[in-house]
Amino acid sequence: MSEHTPHDPSRKIRAARGDERTAKSWGAEAAKRMLMNNLDPEVAEHPEDLVVYGGTGRAARSWEAYDAIVRTLDELEPDETLLVQSGKPVGVFRTHEWAPRVLIANSNLVGDWATWPEFRRLETEGLMMYGQMTAGSWIYIGTQGILQGTYETFAAVARSLGRESLTGTLTLTAGAGGMGGAQPLAVTLNNGVVLIVDVDESRLARRVDHGYLDEYTTDLDAAVTRVVAAKQAGEALSVGVVGNAAEIFPELKRRQDAGELTFDVVTDQTSAHDPLAYLPLGVSVADWKAEAERDPEDFTRRAREAMAAHVAAMVAFQDAGAAVFDYGNSIRAEAQLGGFDRAFDFPGFVPAYIRPQFEEGRGPFRWVALSGDPEDIYRTDRAIAELFPDDRALHRWLAKAGEKVHFEGLPARICWLGYKERHLAGLKFNEMVASGELSAPIVIGRDHLDSGSVASPYRETEAMKDGSDAVADWPLLNALLNTSSGASWVSLHHGGGVGIGRSIHAGQVTVADGSELAAQKLERVLTNDPGTGVMRHVDAGYEHARDIARERGLKVPML
Repeated sequence: MSEHTPHDPSRKIRAARGDERTAKSWGAEAAKRMLMNNLDPEVAEHPEDLVVYGGTGRAARSWEAYDAIVRTLDELEPDETLLVQSGKPVGVFRTHEWAPRVLIANSNLVGDWATWPEFRRLETEGLMMYGQMTAGSWIYIGTQGILQGTYETFAAVARSLGRESLTGTLTLTAGAGGMGGAQPLAVTLNNGVVLIVDVDESRLARRVDHGYLDEYTTDLDAAVTRVVAAKQAGEALSVGVVGNAAEIFPELKRRQDAGELTFDVVTDQTSAHDPLAYLPLGVSVADWKAEAERDPEDFTRRAREAMAAHVAAMVAFQDAGAAVFDYGNSIRAEAQLGGFDRAFDFPGFVPAYIRPQFEEGRGPFRWVALSGDPEDIYRTDRAIAELFPDDRALHRWLAKAGEKVHFEGLPARICWLGYKERHLAGLKFNEMVASGELSAPIVIGRDHLDSGSVASPYRETEAMKDGSDAVADWPLLNALLNTSSGASWVSLHHGGGVGIGRSIHAGQVTVADGSELAAQKLERVLTNDPGTGVMRHVDAGYEHARDIARERGLKVPML
């Protein structure tokens, strides 16, 4: 059999549930279940292709590699570490119980070779895969994974407009895939109205089925009528429309100019990081894959031309007074390559809205119930609320998430916590596992989009105060520190979210299995990991980060 089978529609993957394991440690069992959970049909965009989200982000390089990973994890001793190179298991080494059970490196290329053509050559030959962020690091939790960060971003947008919420505002965006699909619910949770465009009707239908989108239509006129009425009534509503944003955004700008409606906020979260994952004008969804494979270079050129039209419309909305921002998918860079020279006239979302939280080491903290029992998540929700009684935003989020969020695959939750906060939650969860209050261990991880784990000049590290946007030492140090601190598995990726050549980022996952050893690991990892975010911003000259370091006892030698 071939060692590179990336497509197999017969494969149906679902993680085991409960407190019985087949692996020799919970670290290995958790990694196996989370790999499987990434490929659960409830979670993954195209599980038959091992694609979890973002158009091309895979959990494993091939089905042969997937089977070998699962088999190896079941055989892995508690003092051994599995190495995974771009989705393929390549070695098992004797380490120690404090070492990670798995170390993962995805899509990493030497600088001069870090281009899409070189990556695609290697991918075609079965030598590499694109891991996105949490696809190839086995901690994707469905659309909820980005929902709270998106909720936080739109809340910050409202504050920037001088509002307590988005009530009475209309947002335009595009992209309802694995990451972008969080946008409509995030806007309505902030009481706004949103119109979201996607070329693929199945994505919009899935968002409606999962409660992230209220409704969708193929009729642009009907969609406009619905959102205008909701805005005027001050209601919260999300409406999807099937179409290509490169065509629909300019048309909506024409309608705004004609006085039919006004957009207050405009953004986008299509899979623009990879031109082959963005549909050019004149190509049908049915022909998408074949056209991209037939002539990747010409497809890339046409996709970039379409992105240029898309971004030109976004700039036009900004010129007309809307709050416009890049949501971290590299569409500005691609549009510039497509010939639009004003592509960077609007900012990225991190410098515009999120950086003050990063200065505190505050970012996405996510956890998964390996039991498969939603009640374990509801119990942890209550525990988090009790741990942080004065965090009003956190309490609002937990209440809304409990009411609105549809679990995809293993039940999970996310919230944003900072330095000297995350470890408190981890220790509490471990106590709850030990006492039996939770029926099985909890997996604790995060997005790679975090305060100290990424170098991405078009997103997380755009416009750093000291000009260090492209310095990639920081995510490398983060991965090394998490490995040294006792994380259960650690990953180091290239390109996720914004594309090959544009970012380096690291992830960590740690298991709360109720043991004393787990408690020691959790305290160190969940203190040190966000601490690197504070450290990174101290080094860049942010005064608030320096205050946080002094207040919370972070040792920075030259502070």
